Amino acid sequence: MREYPGYHKLPERIRVVGCAAHARRKFDEALTALPKEQQQTSKAAEALCYFAKLFQLEQSFAELKPEERYTKRLEQAKPVLDALLAWANDLIPRTAPKSALGKALHYLKEQWPYLVRYLEDGRLELSNNRAERSIKPFVMGRKGWLFSNTPAGAQASAVIYSLIETAKENAPDPYRYLLWVLESAPAMALEGDAWAGMLTPANALETYKIPKETQSDETNEH
Repeated sequence: MREYPGYHKLPERIRVVGCAAHARRKFDEALTALPKEQQQTSKAAEALCYFAKLFQLEQSFAELKPEERYTKRLEQAKPVLDALLAWANDLIPRTAPKSALGKALHYLKEQWPYLVRYLEDGRLELSNNRAERSIKPFVMGRKGWLFSNTPAGAQASAVIYSLIETAKENAPDPYRYLLWVLESAPAMALEGDAWAGMLTPANALETYKIPKETQSDETNEH
């Protein structure tokens, strides 16, 4: 699986960040291609240990503020990444390029500048798993409806899914947020071309927000 080349044609102010989950998957595929008796002591298993450590660290940093996460990553994750790169550089000359392990190493080396880019900012993520989980409902639905009758229908569907996934990720109460959007959008659209940007969860009226603590209490009551 090659990275979509269009990402590298974006404006320079947009930083492309690699996905460690994709890089890890290559080594997992190399591992499963081996006989079971060889898997535990294989080089692919060694690579998976590096990735396991990186994801474990990210989990431990989850509740930190971005500035603190940035510092912790440099202190704890960067040494793991440095060790992984040194391990890969040592192994590449001794590995058949077309083998499963060779392909995994090639992908790792090719994507390396982007895989380490999450170290630059505590708001960036080690993998794009969250984004992929967000588009999964659309992919699953696509199998059910097969296709959209018109381009406008496809665009409308994409807008609705984007709104819902944005609400799930950012709004304390997605249902109330979506109500606010549907009620506010018609009037906002008459005010100018920038109306869509005004519909983000951060701009939602306070009366349509429920603190997470209150929301969990209400859920428990039911």
